[in-house]
Amino acid sequence: MSAYIIVDITVHDPERYRDYVRAAPGFVARHGGRYLVRGGEVVPAEGDWRPARLVVIEFPSMQHARAFLDDPEYQAVAAIRHETTTSNLLVAAGADEN
Repeated sequence: MSAYIIVDITVHDPERYRDYVRAAPGFVARHGGRYLVRGGEVVPAEGDWRPARLVVIEFPSMQHARAFLDDPEYQAVAAIRHETTTSNLLVAAGADEN
């Protein structure tokens, strides 16, 4: 039943982005999520994908992941990420849902 939010982030304004990094974990936790990857080293093994910053968040279900993204209070925080980064974001069902 798990679901994952996977985000490839290129930060353009590191100082303001720190505000997002401080605020987002509370919303993740509110919706039952937990960070599996949050920045850190990424070592390309195949292909051309070279994320600058990779984030992977696990949620109990697709509904929890969507509730996090759709949370009206989170929208103000997400706006900081939108203004300070270029991001590609996916919501993927875990293998237990396939």
